[in-house]
Amino acid sequence: MRFYVRKRRTTPAVIIVALIDVLIVLVIFLLVTTTFKQQQYMVKLAESSQAQKLGANENPPLEIIIASDGKYSVGKLPKTIGDIKSELKVRVQQDPNLVLAINAASNAPWGNVVEIRDAAAEAKVKTLIANIKQLPKQ
Repeated sequence: MRFYVRKRRTTPAVIIVALIDVLIVLVIFLLVTTTFKQQQYMVKLAESSQAQKLGANENPPLEIIIASDGKYSVGKLPKTIGDIKSELKVRVQQDPNLVLAINAASNAPWGNVVEIRDAAAEAKVKTLIANIKQLPKQ
């Protein structure tokens, strides 16, 4: 009987240079495909003679303005917190879906905003909007 001596197999070697080449090609492919120029298309929308503008049939919100010195006004009329509470109750009775918008100056006292929010909750106002100024894009 003949016995063969097994030769030791060499462990497979990974050729790193080839893998780096493949990696570079993939990176170049991704860079080229993700930097396409954005195109803008002019789309002419369908027209309708029966269409209404969004919000055309909704009631405008009741706007309460809080100045930087903490004074309240509804529209252009200065009001106290008591006047605002009573006016909110009357307006909610007239329109249960009343929308209240708060416009507060950036340096207005936070306590005044909380007072208006509490008055709105007390009068059972369902929708409260806090208007903000959008920052310009940089």
